[in-house]
Amino acid sequence: MASLDPLLDKDGVRLVVDEAIATVTLTNPAKRNAQSPALWRALAEAGKALPGTVRVVVLRAEGKSFSAGLDRQAFTPEGFDGEPSFIDLARGSDAELDAAIAEYQEGFTWWRRSDIVSIAAVQGHAIGAGFQLALACDLRVVADDVQFAMRETGLGLVPDLTGTHPLVGLVGYARALEICATGRFVAAEEAERTGLANLAVPADQLDDAVRDLAAALVGAPRDALIETKTLLQGAVDRTYEDQRVAERAAQGRRLRDLAGLGD
Repeated sequence: MASLDPLLDKDGVRLVVDEAIATVTLTNPAKRNAQSPALWRALAEAGKALPGTVRVVVLRAEGKSFSAGLDRQAFTPEGFDGEPSFIDLARGSDAELDAAIAEYQEGFTWWRRSDIVSIAAVQGHAIGAGFQLALACDLRVVADDVQFAMRETGLGLVPDLTGTHPLVGLVGYARALEICATGRFVAAEEAERTGLANLAVPADQLDDAVRDLAAALVGAPRDALIETKTLLQGAVDRTYEDQRVAERAAQGRRLRDLAGLGD
């Protein structure tokens, strides 16, 4: 197959679209795909650049590690070139600090949009911001060498790149607290057993397993998948009775659409 020209290729992030499937790749294996504000902005830009034809987004990373987390340069007084250091941010107003973190989070929020399904293909280390980026996706397929860890608490910080909500949803409050508070590694067997990973496979089968899953998702009728994803996303915040009502409304829309009576 001929290689496709990327729609975006900057700051350690590459976006390629092949019809209904988009692939976002972290492209700095020499630094174990360490993250920076520039990378977070590139991730947000990738989300905005997705054509409307895309139904599945695969997130993958070059090299032996998915992402070793925040680049340690962030913790130096000078920080990153052209960026306010974290110390500078801390000296700003509450509103400025909140706005800066909100901008960082934008690279992590679009993966759960109702019109796409996102799959993280995770190998090797996925630490801190790397763990949270994997958690940003709807689904996770992991290699048998995967090592998840949430190290923020041990550094005197908290996970703030949208990872806490999905982590609690996947593994429960008690296990999420223990993982974050201890900073320990979660390997493939535990990840699959606890629901953190949908599937764990040998490292040399990771790309094939993700390709098969993406193809299966593209095979489902688009509008039905969008409605189903939206239903499931809302279920956690609804009562049983409210979810019954939501199911009926969604099915009514689907039946009318299939009968040619939709809007």
